[in-house]
Amino acid sequence: MARILAIDYGRKRTGIAVSDPSQIIATGLDTLATGAVMEFLRTYMIKEKVDTIVIGEAKQMDASDSESMEFIRPFYEKVVKAFPGCNVHLYDERFTSKMAFRAMIDGGLKKKDRQNKATVDKVSAVLLLQSFMEFQKNRTT
Repeated sequence: MARILAIDYGRKRTGIAVSDPSQIIATGLDTLATGAVMEFLRTYMIKEKVDTIVIGEAKQMDASDSESMEFIRPFYEKVVKAFPGCNVHLYDERFTSKMAFRAMIDGGLKKKDRQNKATVDKVSAVLLLQSFMEFQKNRTT
């Protein structure tokens, strides 16, 4: 099987997470400056087999698009065009940042480390990926 890659795309920083080849475990891969994401993806996809890319879809509580979709949607379209052999999905990312922060507290991460926004972005990407994989698993059973 190929890996699934998740992207928590932001204006300044972008968190990246990836599954294992069996698509069971989500692991934080990196947090990048947003301008470096496409080059990172091109390089990574040469080294690793990825068949699905999941991009966090920013939604309001009422399920309407948040302001962030103004820059997420063009990025999504760029990824679809750049990787035509890949399944690319937008997936609801509501609450991932709050859940990431909670997970870091529960995991015993020191306050100084929790304040590192790059860490929050990477953990958010992991939670996005875990949620997507769980959704996919439940759809097929």
